[in-house]
Amino acid sequence: MTSSGTENVAELTDELFEKIVTEHSSFVYNVAYRMMGNPDDAQEVVQDTFLSAYRARARFRGEAQVTTWLYRIATNAALMRLRKNSHKKEIAQDPLEVYQKIDRADWADAPDKTALNNELSMEIQKGIEQLPEDLKSAVVLRDVQGLTNEEAADVLEISVSALKARLHRGRVTLRNILADYINQRSS
Repeated sequence: MTSSGTENVAELTDELFEKIVTEHSSFVYNVAYRMMGNPDDAQEVVQDTFLSAYRARARFRGEAQVTTWLYRIATNAALMRLRKNSHKKEIAQDPLEVYQKIDRADWADAPDKTALNNELSMEIQKGIEQLPEDLKSAVVLRDVQGLTNEEAADVLEISVSALKARLHRGRVTLRNILADYINQRSS
């Protein structure tokens, strides 16, 4: 399999599926974490994703990239879990992610600047959590995960113009959610 996940697969064997799981687990976790906002739910979405993918492996014909296929499944699994747990809104920070941010920090930066950047990241994550599901998925796939408009639209099974509309509404809504925080920091 190529590193881009573009290999044309005639049959997704158990061995090849195991390789896909190994190569793409962190990728799927990252999507799930951004959608769910906490590590426990994200881990459950990862499990749901690979279970669904395994069950559907016979239908995977290699017409789409493996990453696109997994994005679609992970996004759907996250949205289903969000709907199921809509009463439970929890914002949690993954300790490993916090450690990695600190570990990667540019030590030339002043400690207060690093703290503000971490605080801003947490506020953005909290803001993303407040977005409606359709806007959240567009923002996460496009702005957080860095997919192209075409890839994100394909994952969400919508047109590129519909993705752009959701993305615009999501960004405007997120900007409004973050406005108070930004204004407090500016003054």
